[in-house]
Amino acid sequence: MKILVTGGAGFIGSAVVRHIINDTNDSVVNLDKLTYAGNLENLSAVSTSERYTFEQVDICNRAELDRVFAQHQPDAVMHLAAESHVDRSIDGPAAFIETNVVGTLTLLEVARSYWQELDEGRKAAFRFHHISTDEVYGDLPHPDDVANSEPIGAGHARDNDTELPLFTETTAYAPSSPYSASKASSDHLVRAWRRTYGLPTIITNCSNNYGPYHFPEKLIPHVILNALHGKPLPIYGKGDQIRDWLYVEDHARALYRVITQGAVGETYNIGGHNEKRNIEVVQAICTILDDLVSSQAPKGGHSTLITYVKDRPGHDRRYAIDASKIANELGWQPEETFETGLRKTVEWYLNNEQWWQRVLNGDYQLARLGNK
Repeated sequence: MKILVTGGAGFIGSAVVRHIINDTNDSVVNLDKLTYAGNLENLSAVSTSERYTFEQVDICNRAELDRVFAQHQPDAVMHLAAESHVDRSIDGPAAFIETNVVGTLTLLEVARSYWQELDEGRKAAFRFHHISTDEVYGDLPHPDDVANSEPIGAGHARDNDTELPLFTETTAYAPSSPYSASKASSDHLVRAWRRTYGLPTIITNCSNNYGPYHFPEKLIPHVILNALHGKPLPIYGKGDQIRDWLYVEDHARALYRVITQGAVGETYNIGGHNEKRNIEVVQAICTILDDLVSSQAPKGGHSTLITYVKDRPGHDRRYAIDASKIANELGWQPEETFETGLRKTVEWYLNNEQWWQRVLNGDYQLARLGNK
């Protein structure tokens, strides 16, 4: 099978490409615009494979997309290309609408035209897999705010003896940020193209990813690199926001499972079963760094660098995924716990200074965004 992966030079996209090339017999056409977060170094280990091809193309460019589909004749599309950082969406929402909404529309139309011309066998086998986020659902009740627990059951989790709801595939959309609103819009477009035109689409919504090659504007790599530089470790508000953390290589395996075994028209939520408060995440990173680079730790340990800053506008309090559907129907489970995955992540940044130094030598200098 030949899979067209959009955004394949990004954080999650590159993990997907590496997984397909390293662990399957399928071929990949990586289509990426190479914005600030796209980095071909993420793919250096697989770039010489005869089953790998790169195309530098913007998903808003209809003519170039038509050419790529006609030239490479993909059997499936995995659509990951997106602007993805909430803080950047607060500073500049227009780019998120352009890429995430207009770009998805353009890609859907090109895929539809291409799919309609396939022979019956290839047409029946074709899949369009749209990769989205749990942020489209808005936020969930927070344990600090819940006085009475609900009966435990599907779609609920226990936190300090309080049973709280989880996001399921039927949770109503209630996006809070320009980023999540743009992703919700793209999800609706994908479903509409399935309903109206019959395009064989599948959607996945994932929880917060972390792992190697993560661009350092996101929480975990940002904290790791700030700590290594002896800089303050900024925590929004009280640091009590809860996220479900998913190791990126586990996510890549799940996405490949969906594109090869998922049912057309279905949505699958993908989570790591790791609900953590942001302050817990930062403290865990500090503890690992205290162990691995104790000679570089400030007096009192890296946790002394923690600084509380003004919260992000419209900051969601809690995300948590019920991933039972993908487990029950497709047999996927995460392999990494938060503890094992986080340690692997910290070790990767310690062992790959050349990668992140080149990133920091570009436009991004560990500055805070999203103050507008």
